[in-house]
Amino acid sequence: MTDHWTDRRVVITGLGVVSPLGVGMDAVWQNLLAGQCGVDRISLFDPERFDTQIAAEVKAFNAVPAFPSPKDERRSDRFTKFGILAGHQALQDSGLDLSRADRDEIGVFIGSGIGGLHTTEEQHKILLERGPGRLSPFMIPMLILNMASGLFSMFYKLRGPNVATCSACATASHAIGEAWRTIKMGDAKVMFAGGTEATITPLGIGGFCAMKAMSTRNAEPKRASRPFDTDRDGFVMGEGAGVVVLEELDHAKARGARIYCEIAGYGNTADAHHMTAPSPGGEGAARCMRMALRSAGLNPEQISYINAHGTATPHGDICETEAIKTVFGNYARRLPVSSTKGATGHMLGAAGAVEMAICAKAIQTGVVPPTINLDNPDPQCDLDYVPHTAREMKVEAIVNNSFGFGGHNASIVARKLVG
Repeated sequence: MTDHWTDRRVVITGLGVVSPLGVGMDAVWQNLLAGQCGVDRISLFDPERFDTQIAAEVKAFNAVPAFPSPKDERRSDRFTKFGILAGHQALQDSGLDLSRADRDEIGVFIGSGIGGLHTTEEQHKILLERGPGRLSPFMIPMLILNMASGLFSMFYKLRGPNVATCSACATASHAIGEAWRTIKMGDAKVMFAGGTEATITPLGIGGFCAMKAMSTRNAEPKRASRPFDTDRDGFVMGEGAGVVVLEELDHAKARGARIYCEIAGYGNTADAHHMTAPSPGGEGAARCMRMALRSAGLNPEQISYINAHGTATPHGDICETEAIKTVFGNYARRLPVSSTKGATGHMLGAAGAVEMAICAKAIQTGVVPPTINLDNPDPQCDLDYVPHTAREMKVEAIVNNSFGFGGHNASIVARKLVG
């Protein structure tokens, strides 16, 4: 092991995804490239009274095999189930044999933007209808947003660094970036990192409806999430989880691991501007991408593809486009940029990790996913957004963007492993 932290290299060796496009990376990837969409009318509750009646739900999943027992699974909120299942998938995909690993050197950073909203609503109803004496003793541990990270470490006896990030829609990307730093610093050899979210509840949908932030294209759910399109009218709520296994390169090579790509750089900045709106011209996002490129030691022209935050909000898509132009200059018009949120909806605190897994597959396969529903590009969004159809191309290096309420920005640079 080198003594200089910047010389340590970090790679992705495992992917786990629970999403509205499917459960498991293979299913998600196939459906994404086929242009499928996971948005439909809400089925988790009756949405009739709400302005927005559509969302991208995880329709079918079985988290029990990822838990020590069915009882442990029952004592977990929906967001925790998603996170534990995605982590379990990532472990299996990595081929890591925990029975032979030093679990003091394996950590977990699985965050959430909101946490156990299902539990919060259920227990509040019990409080009002039946009184405080009938509240569950598991209420607090079920709803706090660190529990996916905590329980995953408990279930798999992982005693390394453990943190749950919370930075709205940048949560999962911050988890991955900070996990990258943790390995670079020599504080762990392996990290499970990502995010999980389950906010399709009356309170969650109602709150975002009150902000006028979501699409109301209820009659056309498959066409509702429209990143960069002139007819976009807000984001579509999604749910699910993404977890990636980050590993120190020498450790991965020593065990013969399959390597998807190398995490090369990370940017983390604040807009310091507004509770929900991005800074004018995407200034904070531009600084974030520049920071990530600088830490990766790459020039803008060395990036092959950008996975945009691209939520389909009227202002956000324009600001991100402007930020990309600021950072990449004339090259921006030749650089493929796509948003996968047209297919998955916006998975909030899970989005960055699901999209990081997608970027890893793009590097591995030489295919970048499309931006679906981009029928009429906004004149102010005038880049190459890979409309409708996946594209085969050489993918050497990517930028994955995540920007959240509160002015939180995260950008990750990943590249094909060389050497």
